[in-house]
Amino acid sequence: MTDARELQEQFEAQRRAFAAEPFPSLATRRDRLARLGTLCRRHRDEIARAISQDFGHRAEAESRLAEIATVLQAVRHARRHLRRWMRPRRAAVPWRLKPGRARVHRQPLGVVGIIAPANYPWNLALLPAVDALAAGNRVMIKPSEHTPATSELMARLAARYFSAEELCVVLGGAETARDLSALTFDHLLFTGSARVGREVARSAAANLTPITLELGGKTPAIIGPDADLAKAAERIAFGKWLNAGQTCIAPDHVLIDAPRLTAFVEALRAAVSDFYPRGAASDDYTAVPGSRQRARLEAMLEEAHDRGCRVIALGERVELPGGAVKLPPTLVIDPNAGLTLMQEEIFGPWLPILGVRDFEAALDHVNAGPRPLALYAFTDDAERRRRVLETTHSGGVVFNDTLWHNAVPALPFGGVGESGMGAYQGEAGFRRFSLERSVFLQARHTAVGLLNPPYRRWLLRLLGF
Repeated sequence: MTDARELQEQFEAQRRAFAAEPFPSLATRRDRLARLGTLCRRHRDEIARAISQDFGHRAEAESRLAEIATVLQAVRHARRHLRRWMRPRRAAVPWRLKPGRARVHRQPLGVVGIIAPANYPWNLALLPAVDALAAGNRVMIKPSEHTPATSELMARLAARYFSAEELCVVLGGAETARDLSALTFDHLLFTGSARVGREVARSAAANLTPITLELGGKTPAIIGPDADLAKAAERIAFGKWLNAGQTCIAPDHVLIDAPRLTAFVEALRAAVSDFYPRGAASDDYTAVPGSRQRARLEAMLEEAHDRGCRVIALGERVELPGGAVKLPPTLVIDPNAGLTLMQEEIFGPWLPILGVRDFEAALDHVNAGPRPLALYAFTDDAERRRRVLETTHSGGVVFNDTLWHNAVPALPFGGVGESGMGAYQGEAGFRRFSLERSVFLQARHTAVGLLNPPYRRWLLRLLGF
C-alpha cells in the first residue's frame, strides 16, 4: 500500500520530470505508446490469468477481447494519428486584425491521475493512459484494490517498461484513492460509481483540479416495432451478459411494445442457450466477484420476487472453488418502477424487460430518468432514429447493436449528467489531456494602431458599421 507521503514524492518526481521535458517530441510519445503496446502484447497470457484469478473465473476470450485487444487497438490508432493531432491548428482572423495570424497550439497538461475500477481492471486503467501519454503527459494510475492480482501485475510490468517518472502504478485501498485525488494533478480521471465519483469531485475541487468522471447508469435498450426480434435478442444478450453484466454500458433494461414482449423473452432464451449451452456453468460465462456485490444483486432479485414480479432464471447459480460464484442470466418481467432494480444501476446479470405502449412511450420512459451513459435502439426506420438522436440525451447511441461504439477509437467515450462528465478516447482523449492554447502573431505592419486612444468619432461610426 502506498501512503500519502510516498504518493506526494512520486507526484513531485513526475512534476520535475515534466518540467525538464515539457513538450515531448513525436518520437518520444510514439516510443512510450509502443512500450505500452509491447507490455500488453507480450504478457497477455499473464494478464488474462490474473484477471481470472481476481474474478474467481473470467472467460479468457472476454479478457482478451475487452481488456487487451482494446488497449492495443487504442495504441495503434494513437500512434498512427499522433502527428496530425500534435500539429497546430490554424484559426481564422477577423479582417480588422489582418495580416495578423492565429492558431491553436496543443500542449501537454503535465501530470495526469487515473483512478480505475474493478470490472475491467486492465482496460479502464490503461485506455485513458494511452490518451494521456499520446498528449505528452506523465501518468499515475491507481487500479482497484478489489482486483489485487491484476493490480500487482500492472504495477510490476509498468516498472519494467517505464520509468516511474513516465508512468507509475500505485497500489492501495480507498484511503490511497482519497490521497491520490487530493494531489494537485493537472487532470484527474475517475471511473466508477456515482457515489464515489462525487467524493472524488469534492476532493479535486479543493485544488481546482480539472476532472473527467465516467460513472455508468441505467442504460436502456429500445426494441422498435420493425426490429427483428431474434437478431435484437442475440445482440442484447451479448451486450448484457458479457462479463456477467458487469459493464458500465451493458443494457440495463429493455423497453418493447407490450404485445411482442413474450416473443422477445423466448428469443432471449434461445440466444442465451446458444451462447452458454451449460448456463452459468459454461466456461465462457464469467463469475461475479465479491460477496458484497453478490449480496447487493441477490437482494435486488429477492425484492422483485417479494413484490410479485415474474422472474425467469436462464440457468442455475454455480458455486466455484475459492468462494467465487456465477449468477445466472435472469429476466425480470415488468418490474415496478419503485424497485431497487429499477432505481439503481444493476451491474450484474439481471435484465428487466418492460412492456410499453409504443416507441414514443419508450422514448418518454428514457427521458423521464437520468441521462444514461449509452442508449441502444433497434430499428431500421430513419424517422425513429432521428427521434432517438434529437429527443434523448446519452453519452453514446448504438443502433441495432450494443457496446460496439466503445470499440471505435475515433469515437469519444463519456457520459452526460449523472452518467459522467467529459470524454476521452482517440483524438477526444488527446484533446482532453492537452491544453489548447490560443496563439496570436501580430504582423510588423498593421492597422490596429488606428484603434488606439484617443478615440475619434469616425472610429465609432466604423465600429457601428
